[in-house]
Amino acid sequence: MSTPSPKKPPMRGAVAGMMIVGSLVAWGLVGLGAGALLGVTALGLVLGLFVGLAAGTFGVYSRFRDL
Repeated sequence: MSTPSPKKPPMRGAVAGMMIVGSLVAWGLVGLGAGALLGVTALGLVLGLFVGLAAGTFGVYSRFRDL
């Protein structure tokens, strides 16, 4: 008798999306705070969002390679 293959949880796509959104929010706030300290608030926010997108994409790729 063969053992059935383990099923993947059904909400993996939602988890991956929330990882990206969470990373965007967190890095956006970091960029906003750093930009406010340096006097370039909008630039800090934009740079934080770009870093957040890259970090979130890398995090999703490393966790869900088979998605």
